[in-house]
Amino acid sequence: MMTFKRLLLFAASISILPFAIPASATSEDNEEAHVRITTSKGDIVVELYPEKAPITVRNFLESVEAGAYDNSIFHRVISNFMIQGGGYTPELEELPAGETIPNEADNGLRNLKGTVAMARLNEIDSARRQFFINLADNAHLDHSADSCTREDEQKQAQARQRGLYKPLGCRTFGYAVFGKVIEGMDVVEQIGAAETARVDRFPNMPVEPIVIETVEPLK
Repeated sequence: MMTFKRLLLFAASISILPFAIPASATSEDNEEAHVRITTSKGDIVVELYPEKAPITVRNFLESVEAGAYDNSIFHRVISNFMIQGGGYTPELEELPAGETIPNEADNGLRNLKGTVAMARLNEIDSARRQFFINLADNAHLDHSADSCTREDEQKQAQARQRGLYKPLGCRTFGYAVFGKVIEGMDVVEQIGAAETARVDRFPNMPVEPIVIETVEPLK
């Protein structure tokens, strides 16, 4: 598996589908929301931003309510960069990924230290359930005026289908920030400092498994 800095498992093909904002992701969800991530290293409390990332927050909370993150692990830890989890069991079995969601990286939020964002494949709209917490200010993960567009992505896919390939002259679309750690950043940094090694196809796996025991909403 490629390293996270090579943008998470580059895919060879790109498929663009139209997305519509679900009826559930409306102003009625624009209330303050928090979740507690209980890990084997301690608790992390995250404030969510439904006004800025309504689709992403809705998708995340649906996974939380379904218990989809319980007893999963942080399977990728890169010091001074990020910690990523929510997709594998301690036995390294892949958990059901769910449906892809639109990328909301253009919501004005930046990948600053302590922010929580969606992991994804190379395709712009390929986030499902895995998330990461930034250990530093990672401006190269932000959406910007130089970012690729879905139209750029579609053109490149069409060129590839014709046997042509020309690298895009723009930056990645970015990674969608949808929350921020407000308690337990010391726990995040402790996880970020964990000793790692290559385990099977995982190049940055903590030597000691770090378990996400539960994720639950806070009222």
